[in-house]
Amino acid sequence: MSNSPLTGTPPDRRARISALAYDYASQPAQAVEQCNLCGAVSFVVLTHSDRYGYPASAHACQSCGLVFLNPRMTASAYGQFYDGIYRPLVSAFHGRLIDAQTIQAEQRDYAADRAAFVRPFVTGSSYATLLDIGGSTGVVAHHFATEFGLAGTLIDPAPLEVEQARRLGLDTVTGLIEEHDFGDRRFDVVLICQTVDHLLDVAGTLRRVRELLTPNGLLMIDIVDFRAAYLRNWSIEAAVKIDHPYYLTESTMTTYLAAAGFRVLRTDYAADHLHVSYACRPDAVQPVQPDQRAAAEMLREVRFVQNAPR
Repeated sequence: MSNSPLTGTPPDRRARISALAYDYASQPAQAVEQCNLCGAVSFVVLTHSDRYGYPASAHACQSCGLVFLNPRMTASAYGQFYDGIYRPLVSAFHGRLIDAQTIQAEQRDYAADRAAFVRPFVTGSSYATLLDIGGSTGVVAHHFATEFGLAGTLIDPAPLEVEQARRLGLDTVTGLIEEHDFGDRRFDVVLICQTVDHLLDVAGTLRRVRELLTPNGLLMIDIVDFRAAYLRNWSIEAAVKIDHPYYLTESTMTTYLAAAGFRVLRTDYAADHLHVSYACRPDAVQPVQPDQRAAAEMLREVRFVQNAPR
């Protein structure tokens, strides 16, 4: 692991991360040659390392402003990462234990909050089935299933967290949504909660979700707003981390949703001022229309954040 580029990074944090002995640079990786959102091939390199100090390079598409790791780990490398490194790494960064047990209190609060957000679109419906993509310990899916009378299914790549979900009575799948075939199963409600940034193929997953939803189904998805993240800490590197292959903004997320065939019913800025949630229903697929002005403005802002006096 390289030295952290973040000015003022506490030495004890660097020591905790180093103690994990995770060799990110040697993991199997693949180059991203085409923008996952608009298909463009002209990128600009924003960073050369992430918040943990790993040599992770984040690129931005100059056409639409999508930000992504490039190169990024392969699906198998990410599978191993989530199996044993992800939670210890986050724990080392924050200096406290964050695992399948300790995160559940926070997840319960989040579940109640997001259920309130979608309640107007679920109450009185005939919805019966739920799929939670990247559902972690199942706390969110279980809350939704209980409150709205849904049969819940969860998919997540972390075995220990899936085991917790199974104990809640959920139907579970251990794996990545990009690799699992649900056959002819369809779901009335699909949740992608604090997960889209972890996906390896956002466009493909959203198209697949569009197919998995019943005709009048509901998608609830939220993003970590990349602009909010780097403005909060006044650092691009602090907003980048190896567990997030993608970094979404309101501009790129709404473009993704329209291109996958979703109509946004309601948008919500979370109380943490970092996440943005969308409640969506299936709609006609719209052609991708990159917002080049928004992309250019973000890149100018990135340079300002990188170079403005502290």
